[in-house]
Amino acid sequence: MIKAGIVGATGYAGAELVRLLSGHPQAQVAAISSVSFEGQPLSDIYPAYFHCCDRVCGTQEEVVEQSDVVFAALPHGLSQELAAQCYAAGKVFIDLGADFRLENEADYQQWYGGSFRYPELHDLAVYALPELFREQIRGRKIIANPGCYTTAVPLALAPALKNGYIENEGIIADCKSGVTGAGRKLTQNTHYPELNEGLSAYKVASHRHTPEMEQSLSHVAGQPVKLTFVPHLLPVNRGILATCYARLKPGITLEQLEQAYQAQYENEYFIRLLPKGKEADIKNVRYSNFCDISLHVDLRTNTFIAISAIDNMVKGAAGQAIQNMNLAFGLEETTGLKLFPPAF
Repeated sequence: MIKAGIVGATGYAGAELVRLLSGHPQAQVAAISSVSFEGQPLSDIYPAYFHCCDRVCGTQEEVVEQSDVVFAALPHGLSQELAAQCYAAGKVFIDLGADFRLENEADYQQWYGGSFRYPELHDLAVYALPELFREQIRGRKIIANPGCYTTAVPLALAPALKNGYIENEGIIADCKSGVTGAGRKLTQNTHYPELNEGLSAYKVASHRHTPEMEQSLSHVAGQPVKLTFVPHLLPVNRGILATCYARLKPGITLEQLEQAYQAQYENEYFIRLLPKGKEADIKNVRYSNFCDISLHVDLRTNTFIAISAIDNMVKGAAGQAIQNMNLAFGLEETTGLKLFPPAF
């Protein structure tokens, strides 16, 4: 059994890791930590876990010592030191935060206000969106797990860009997120009276996920890709809906696009290409590691519209992290992740 440790286990992503790993046939939760709740059972913080996971939150050092793989569910800026500890101890390190996602230190300084404290570890790290960069992930020790928007948008656009069917600039990613994406700590805009019965944009054209999406899509396209990203906050717990707009190149048809997506994704268990006339819906991916994608063309304006839906806590966080753990340890990629969404 793979011994898994979780640093930051009492946040939403950390708690979701515990839930999913509890059903993994070849891994088990060996240790968890939380600065805010050290010494308390996880089931005290999440009563739904009572008698399912009553493990006590220990220290970060205990997690590293007792685990084969360490998941870091921490805010940006807190993972680099932990990654160094894990690497020195020969542990696999999977970061659900942003510290190892950007390849260019100048981009990290611009968008996160930090620096690469261990440049050699950044050189060893891999950006781990499995459906796009699978072969680079296998056997790696330092894994940068993409976030929710940065999973939904690249998966929606990758085949069209790879095949040169859309323009590389002028792309618009219009996205909506459930409130768990903001984390467990209460803020003004996630306070119930502010959030309920509302729908609002935030960090318009200035969100930190923008360079990460452009980085992934540029690798896929083989040339620089620019996009405008506008996120919105939905009054629901879970889900990301990414509606992506791009200008079609002359002569490209919906049938060509459908063939490209089918060719790239036909063997991807977690990507479900929806039939013509259907639209991706966050309700249909809840609690699962699936990404649903629907394809559309507006012939009047020559616009390609790709819509993707994921559960931001699973495919956008904990589920994808376990998918990457499976790859790192040579397991079948879908192990422990085949649960399908509830019908209602």
